[in-house]
Amino acid sequence: MHGTPHIVSDVMTHTVAAVGRKAAFKDIVQLMQDWKVSALPVLEGEGRVVGVVSEADLLPKEEFRDSDPDRYTQLRRLPDLAKAGAITAEELMTSPALTTSPDATLAQAARAMAHAKVKRLPVVDGLGMLEGIVSRADLLKVFLRGDEEIAEEVSREVVPCLFPAPVSAIRVEVHDGVVKLAGRVRDTSLVPVAARLVRAVEGVVDVDFELDGGRAPDGPPGRGAT
Repeated sequence: MHGTPHIVSDVMTHTVAAVGRKAAFKDIVQLMQDWKVSALPVLEGEGRVVGVVSEADLLPKEEFRDSDPDRYTQLRRLPDLAKAGAITAEELMTSPALTTSPDATLAQAARAMAHAKVKRLPVVDGLGMLEGIVSRADLLKVFLRGDEEIAEEVSREVVPCLFPAPVSAIRVEVHDGVVKLAGRVRDTSLVPVAARLVRAVEGVVDVDFELDGGRAPDGPPGRGAT
């Protein structure tokens, strides 16, 4: 019911630093430094993503540089010890790469990043070819949306659907991304639904209510619901 949500291709970076399988350790570090990134896609052929090499993959070389780990550490940290001895992207990379589609919603990309605890995702087409990269910062761009634009969408899409005539009985105010719905409603059971729909509008930070008509049966879905 809302306006078309932003998708990954709307916010991703199209120019991407990447390396091939045979890229040397020092070249990887230099490229990360030059581009100020913490991870690089690893490509083969004409641009198919086969893995990602990150700072975390590089750090074991420094961690174990002057140490002689005991057998317990060797068994517990076997993957890290292997990376400590690696000298190419192919040996260092995490594979298969966690990627996202340019058509994925920002929410889907955010969930994938949070679940995998990564800071960026390569964006690939249906054949696995690199199209761009999306970072946590890119996903937060929706919160730069103006208050007036958010208020207009809530007034157009949410209020008439849940609280029909007289629509003017509900006022929509937005300040710093926080939406407040104020006025009188006939059916307070719809307030929790309104809270969910308002929060689904891109750029919304929180939702607040100043509604007459009694407390919703499930309790207040937002601050100040009455």
